Amino acid sequence: MKFTKLQGAGNDFILVETSDTQRDWSRLAITMCDRHFGIGADGLLLLLPSDTADFWMREFNPDGSESKACGNGLRCLVKYVMDTKLTNTTVQEILIETKAGVRKFRPCRAGDKTTKIQVSMGIPKFKAEDIPVVIEPDKGDLANRKLINYPVTVAGRELLLGLVSMGNPHAIYFWQNPVSEFPLSQLGPKIERHKIFPNGVNFEVARVVNRRQIEARVWERGVGETLACGSGACAIAAAAQKNGYVDNKVDIKFPGGTLEVEWDGAGEVFLGGPAETVFTGEWPNEDVKTD
Repeated sequence: MKFTKLQGAGNDFILVETSDTQRDWSRLAITMCDRHFGIGADGLLLLLPSDTADFWMREFNPDGSESKACGNGLRCLVKYVMDTKLTNTTVQEILIETKAGVRKFRPCRAGDKTTKIQVSMGIPKFKAEDIPVVIEPDKGDLANRKLINYPVTVAGRELLLGLVSMGNPHAIYFWQNPVSEFPLSQLGPKIERHKIFPNGVNFEVARVVNRRQIEARVWERGVGETLACGSGACAIAAAAQKNGYVDNKVDIKFPGGTLEVEWDGAGEVFLGGPAETVFTGEWPNEDVKTD
């Protein structure tokens, strides 16, 4: 089975072009994404035929769970589609079907080279049922409000979290100190599995540098800490804008690189950034069996 390894701002993926929807891809993702005994990646991407768009993408996390939305994965998939000429290289828009809906892509070019891939990530949602989040009984007055500063107690400390759905759930904590100092490895897993998030949550810690720049780190649901997160960048920008911290265009600087987010405050969020091929290879066609 042929595969391609790609990365966007350090967020890395294994991509497999297939039409097989019956295979146990969840189990295979666990094996292939393992960084010691497999290829190593933040996720397994499947490029499949679609009846409603140009292509269909599924994304599996290293723990075998399936993600609904993945901004960096989507841009890597479009990079692959462009490089392998599965679509016309002069096309102005590419439609990708995902579990979170159809996403639109705009390749940005300099001559014959694709320099950046910008994707429409959909409209941010802020209501409890959209996240989803279970409103705690003593905070019921927040049920019908946008959850931009929702207090959650984790390991004895209260954090005001901005709760946003980008097709997948995000909780953002705005901190005044450098994000490198935040105990993400300790608090990330606790927030990911906090009782108020029935489906778990992606957690981002962010510091507003100025109205055009934010630095951030991310703990991804089903993955752990990653070098970047596309949907997380969009959620951070949306929450920051709702709080009045930033303008409509903002750069989100992750440890793996910078992603560009544009949002007019009402419609779809647009995510831009790099995507690169790392290497290609072949994986044994039989699934690895475990005891």
